[in-house]
Amino acid sequence: MPQGVRVYAVGDVHGRADLLKELVLAIGTDIREHPIAAPLLVFLGDYIDRGPSSAEVIELLLRTGRFMATVCLAGNHELYLLRFLHDPGFGPRWLGIGGRETLASYGISPPRQAFRRSLEQTAQALRAALPPEHLRFFASLGTSLSLGDYVFVHAGLESGKPIAEHGVDVLTTIREPFLTQPDRFGRVVVHGHTPTSAPEIGPDRINIDTAAYATGMLTCVVLENATLRFLGTGTGSPLPSG
Repeated sequence: MPQGVRVYAVGDVHGRADLLKELVLAIGTDIREHPIAAPLLVFLGDYIDRGPSSAEVIELLLRTGRFMATVCLAGNHELYLLRFLHDPGFGPRWLGIGGRETLASYGISPPRQAFRRSLEQTAQALRAALPPEHLRFFASLGTSLSLGDYVFVHAGLESGKPIAEHGVDVLTTIREPFLTQPDRFGRVVVHGHTPTSAPEIGPDRINIDTAAYATGMLTCVVLENATLRFLGTGTGSPLPSG
């Protein structure tokens, strides 16, 4: 990390506003106890779906961004919501991977059957229910952040290709060969998207998706100078650094 910068990178939230609140408070406490000139929160995407409180998660991210320097990246689930708004025929796929919970969090009953008319009515209802600030949030999410020796993305990278040449689909959905290929990327890739029981630390990537919606553990990696450590919920104490 550049001198004076500390990054708090947070993995997939998936509708767990309770865990996000707990973690944001822990980050605030950490900053007070260990002051730094330029703390930065980086959220790696997948804020919605699966868990019960997607709308509340978005509201909390917006509030957090008003008093802390924050970067929110897109996950595939945010892109799925936007796609459903523009193409209701995409609904069955989205609803099957957590979209139902997101609709419920905005006060919308999911369609009982995947008829075109029902899907169109549901998309219209969601468009009307989304606060304008939430819709702007979804539409304005970036897909990567490069800082120092690190690059932050939701899912991963393709080896040997400049970040600028990556498509959105790769940055938000890739697993293989990214997870197992031996090639180096020139930087450490900090990502989520692939659930694990504990953070994964390799020579060229750090995975911090600990399946918060199912495990109750939302993970944050803290990067400063050449060091890393972890904060997390559901553990009672910071997670181990290795």
